[in-house]
Amino acid sequence: MELSYRLEENLLRLQRELLNQTYHHGPYREFVVSDSKKRRIKAAPFRDRIVHHALCNIIEPIFDKGFTHHSYACRYGKGTHQTIKKLQKYIEKLDRFRERRQENAPLKTYCLQGDISKYFDSIDHQVLLELIKKKIGDQKTIWLIEEILGSCYSRKIYKNLFDVKKVGIPIGNLTSQLFANIYLNKLDQFVKHQLKIKYYLRYMDDFLILDFSKNKLHQIKSRLQKFLKNELRLELNPRKINIFPIKNGIYFLGYCIFRDYKLLRKDTVRRFIKRTKFYQKRVSLGLMSKEKFATFLQSWIAYAEFGNSWRLRKRLNL
Repeated sequence: MELSYRLEENLLRLQRELLNQTYHHGPYREFVVSDSKKRRIKAAPFRDRIVHHALCNIIEPIFDKGFTHHSYACRYGKGTHQTIKKLQKYIEKLDRFRERRQENAPLKTYCLQGDISKYFDSIDHQVLLELIKKKIGDQKTIWLIEEILGSCYSRKIYKNLFDVKKVGIPIGNLTSQLFANIYLNKLDQFVKHQLKIKYYLRYMDDFLILDFSKNKLHQIKSRLQKFLKNELRLELNPRKINIFPIKNGIYFLGYCIFRDYKLLRKDTVRRFIKRTKFYQKRVSLGLMSKEKFATFLQSWIAYAEFGNSWRLRKRLNL
């Protein structure tokens, strides 16, 4: 509202700052969101978010056409639903192949599932800029990207006091979503062109690889660890890197996924019930509007309906 009160004047000032390269990113407002885990969100001032959108409108199409179709997060025409549908197609293809081969030798389908440890906090600015400069040659654009990156970072010591790097991008910036995809596109290219893996999916820093050979997946895991450490200065989360048979389902993006159906995770349902009771109490005390509570319910119902949840919703009277 403050910016809109003198919208034209403020936008012209912002334009002059960008043209003259006198623009400086403002301070962030920080808050914590607690869902499945606690996340520290950093919200940029509104005028800076205008700059973020303007930058992404120009450079995102340049990078997106170079991404593999196995990357599904924060991309037009992708998203969680498309990721899950693709995973189910993978399972179906592997099941059919397994059924054809069953006479010769029994096969099991295994999944290598993992994610990057503290991904957004670990992105190395120097590595990221090198990847960006391979596609962007305009120096003013590079200056603006460096200004946005420099607005929020921490320092990390790699080997000694002389090997200190700027790392981290804020969860909350539109630019951070694009930068995160640019960074791990190098992993996607390695998986597809070097490891030549067919059944691979990545949703931001969470990834899945399917194969019949458990030993092969262990070898892939080892090569991924080396690649991430040497090329991107990242590490796999040791608690979330697993290899397992898929017959009991794959827990991914809030669902337990099987070939022909998907169920909501039990902890997701428990959180919903707990939050519903909390919101109902706030509504009764006048601390929350009925409209906002109704919006929360509609959002969760839409999420639940994507899974096979008819009995669950009936039990919860939804």
